[in-house]
Amino acid sequence: MPADAPPSGLFTDGPGNTRCAWCQATPLYRHYHDTEWGLPVADERRLFEKICLEGFQAGLSWLTILNKREAFRSAFANFDAEQMAHFDAAEVQRLLGDVGIVRHAGKIASAINNAQRVLELRREFGSLGAYVWRQEPDAASRPESITLEAVRALPHSPASAALSKDLKKRGWTFVGPTTLYAFMQAMGLVNDHIEGCASRAAALAARAAFTPPA
Repeated sequence: MPADAPPSGLFTDGPGNTRCAWCQATPLYRHYHDTEWGLPVADERRLFEKICLEGFQAGLSWLTILNKREAFRSAFANFDAEQMAHFDAAEVQRLLGDVGIVRHAGKIASAINNAQRVLELRREFGSLGAYVWRQEPDAASRPESITLEAVRALPHSPASAALSKDLKKRGWTFVGPTTLYAFMQAMGLVNDHIEGCASRAAALAARAAFTPPA
C-alpha cells in the first residue's frame, strides 16, 4: 500500500476528501454519505421513510433504492404515515404498476401496514421519533474504534435486535435486526463513519448538539 493511501475502508477523491469507501460509486452516493448518513434525525417523516426504504432494500443494494428515492416519495405520499395508513386496494394496484419503485407486493403491503403502526406509536409515545430515540445504544456498548473490521463485525447489534423484537410485537413487518441496524446507522443513533472519514467528526458534533425528542 502506498504511504499516502487511506486506511482500509476509506477512499480519497481528487480534491483530497476522505470518505467511507462504500459511497465511492456515484456523486449521488457521496452526497448522501456527506450530508445525511449518520447525522441524527428526529423528524418522523424521515424516520418512517428510512424504515420503509430499508424494507424495500431487502435483497437489493442501498444505491438501487437511493436512485429510486424520489420516485418512492412521489408514490408513497412523501411517506406521510397519516396518508399511507389509508391506502386501499386501488392504491396498492397503482403502486404495483409504478415502474419507478420496487414493485414487490409484500413490501408494499408492509409499508402500508407499518404506516398504521406509526399512528399507534404516536398515541403511546407522542411520535415515532420519541419511540426510536429511546432505543439509542449506550456508548459503552459500542466498539472502541470504528474500523472497517469493526463495522463488518456488526451486521446487527443487541440494540437493533431489541428494537426489531419490540416492533414485531407491535405488528411491524420487514423490520429485522440487520434492517434496523442499517436504519440506526443512517439516522444517527450510531456513528459508523470509519475513523479517518471526514464526515465522522461532523456526525459526532451533530449528535452532541442534538436533543432527542421526548
